[in-house]
Amino acid sequence: MPVIRSPKDFWAGLIYLAVGLFALYVAQDYAMGSAVRMGPGYFPKVLGSLLALIGLIALVRGLLRPGEAIGRLAWRETLIVLGATMLFGLLLRGGGLVLSLVVLVVASAYASRRFKLKPAVLLAAGLAAFCVLVFIKGLGIPLALLGRWF
Repeated sequence: MPVIRSPKDFWAGLIYLAVGLFALYVAQDYAMGSAVRMGPGYFPKVLGSLLALIGLIALVRGLLRPGEAIGRLAWRETLIVLGATMLFGLLLRGGGLVLSLVVLVVASAYASRRFKLKPAVLLAAGLAAFCVLVFIKGLGIPLALLGRWF
């Protein structure tokens, strides 16, 4: 039985490998297409393959190289980020893309022990502007800048 020398790499690799293989399993009956004319299976198969490959590399690395042990699970931080993501989904329709992104970024940043409000708000404003330009203006995705509450 091989000895796990880097538990962090080993378990992260195992998770990546499992998710990648699951994506490949789900997409196995989807048509692949080509790089020029992508079918419905192209993206999940390519992404699943890359994720599985990265996972396999990390898993092997965890067996060969010494590394860090797994620390405590950051429950508080995990719950804050999950809550912020849920808030984004709940606010998107009523508050619009801008408000939802600002809440998502500021609330997620709050999970950090080095949280400072001003940099978080600046990052949120920049991300909101970028997303408006790319998704609404550039790609034409029908998302409201400000939702029906405004």
